Amino acid sequence: MINITLPDGSVKQYEKGTTPLQVALSISSGLARNVISAKFNDSIVETTTLLQEDGKLVLLTFNDDEGKQAFWHSTSHVMAQALLKLYPKVHLTIGPSIENGFYYDVELNGEVISENDFPKIEAKMLELARGKHDFEMREVSKSEALDYYKSKNNPFKVELIENLEDGTITFCDHDDFTDLCRGGHIPNTGFIKAVKLMNIAGAYWRGDETNPQLTRIYGISFPKQKELKEYLALLEEAKKRDHRKLGKELKLFTFSKKVGQGLPLWLPKGAALRDRLEKFMKDAQEAAGYQPVVSPHIGQKELYMTSGHFQKYGEDSFQSIKTPQDGEEYLLKPMNCPHHCEIFNSQAWSYRDLPQRYAEFGTVYRYEQSGELHGLTRVRGFTQDDAHIFCMPEQLDEEFKKVIDLVLYVFGALGFENFTAQVSLRDPENPSKYIGSDENWTKAEAAILNAAEEKGLNYKVETGEAAFYGPKLDFMVKDALGRQWQLGTIQVDYNLPERFELEYKGSDNEMHRPVMIHRAPFGSLERFIAILLEHTGGNFPLWLMPEQAIILSISEKYENYSKKVLSLLKKHEIRATFDNRGETMGKKIREAEMNKIPYMLIIGEAEVENETVSVRKHGGDDLGEMPIESFAKILQVETDKEIHTFEV
Repeated sequence: MINITLPDGSVKQYEKGTTPLQVALSISSGLARNVISAKFNDSIVETTTLLQEDGKLVLLTFNDDEGKQAFWHSTSHVMAQALLKLYPKVHLTIGPSIENGFYYDVELNGEVISENDFPKIEAKMLELARGKHDFEMREVSKSEALDYYKSKNNPFKVELIENLEDGTITFCDHDDFTDLCRGGHIPNTGFIKAVKLMNIAGAYWRGDETNPQLTRIYGISFPKQKELKEYLALLEEAKKRDHRKLGKELKLFTFSKKVGQGLPLWLPKGAALRDRLEKFMKDAQEAAGYQPVVSPHIGQKELYMTSGHFQKYGEDSFQSIKTPQDGEEYLLKPMNCPHHCEIFNSQAWSYRDLPQRYAEFGTVYRYEQSGELHGLTRVRGFTQDDAHIFCMPEQLDEEFKKVIDLVLYVFGALGFENFTAQVSLRDPENPSKYIGSDENWTKAEAAILNAAEEKGLNYKVETGEAAFYGPKLDFMVKDALGRQWQLGTIQVDYNLPERFELEYKGSDNEMHRPVMIHRAPFGSLERFIAILLEHTGGNFPLWLMPEQAIILSISEKYENYSKKVLSLLKKHEIRATFDNRGETMGKKIREAEMNKIPYMLIIGEAEVENETVSVRKHGGDDLGEMPIESFAKILQVETDKEIHTFEV
């Protein structure tokens, strides 16, 4: 018998050789119908895998991320099978699952495939899927695997197999199709009920432009047709919410070829939006005991050699700036933390002075490849709401939890309610990726896990995702379209204080090393605004809107009263503008709606006589005629609901 531990912590005994599907059946037939894959001792297995030892078992459905990956990887096999039947000359290479769907890279070898062929390929895939063919894994020897693909004249699979060890090679069979594969499949093709091919593109074999160019076909699949329809509808909504499109329409930011790729230019409305976000964060930081600091946009190369950033990221940074002085080199700042270490180092500290919390909206520069640039989400110059806390080891737990409180406050004020946390630890198999001692890493990782537990965060642990200088806690936010983004981050660092030889005098009159916390609730301000734009569709919270109200007068003869209203609104600290163009009222309202302005104040003869305004809300709701003070009260109440002062 073997002991199987389930996700709820319960332990059940089964005969050796039991499969995950049989475990599911022992729990409920409904669960068994929906199980498509499994994870045993943190490794993905088939539902038919024979379990031979004690272990932890997670049964996966399509609702689980790892279940989706198995589903989409299995569909890539079906697409490869369909491609061979329709285009028998193609050479298959690799076909992994990706975040949303899958792709397969093929060498056309004289065949021609375009997007016009997608309906034909989709139909063939669904025809094959209806056969309900089982996915079956089998081990093969290296020589057998090489013989198989040499007989197919497939140099790509042969190259892959030549780099594998004998005894580690497996094939996956379904129907009359065989593919080199490590595993992770659904039980059979019949689970695949809906397929959509999304795109076709060029790709180099193994990502190397010196290798042959291949054709990459992207697709996605679902166990129900309804789910595919919902996904395609979300894609259409995502196009409408694309931050690049909205940023242009709302006149928030632009890019210029003359300025340079990946370097955004903020227009007046966008700059005002940034200013309000910065003020919001600065107010919260002041309440939490942070002190503002400012550091330059460049630093000597030696600074980043000391921190380790040059060794880790030098190749991905802008090249050195050489001065007229021989041997003197500067770099555009890739990180703020080395500068903050030197600020701490500028004076002597006692244990009574700690913690020291330094905050800066610091702009940093990284040379992203041009093909990876994307609107505001991937740029070459961006501003971080960066802060670094220097504290005693015994203060670490409390300080870390205070930062978690700040991140949760930010998310609440900006309407991000659906989020999880990710604890990123180092990869013990690859120590060369990191700096610092094992002892310090162990202490830092324990501190983060303890804080996440005590704060009751819904978190998962990811090994190998830590920063090179320390572990971190990342907050993964789901937006209105269900997409996941990494926003706030908190990191524990024992290593930079050592590299910069930071010290404070303890109560024992001895010198001690502080611990450093890196934190950025927004992360990159540019990326945060992009995500916020797409999450809200441009309908920001009222307190953040560049324009909260616009005054629309029916005729020129009401202009003086309209200006008086504008002045009164400004006294109430309401951000408003006056549209005094000689356009029709219908056009003015349409444009105000397109610009997402929350309130329109219509002024005509009755409003002038009664010293009131008629209020129309974005979206068409008519709130009627009211005095200016009543309208100001409405905005005040709505703003107060959205945001409160941060309390420590």
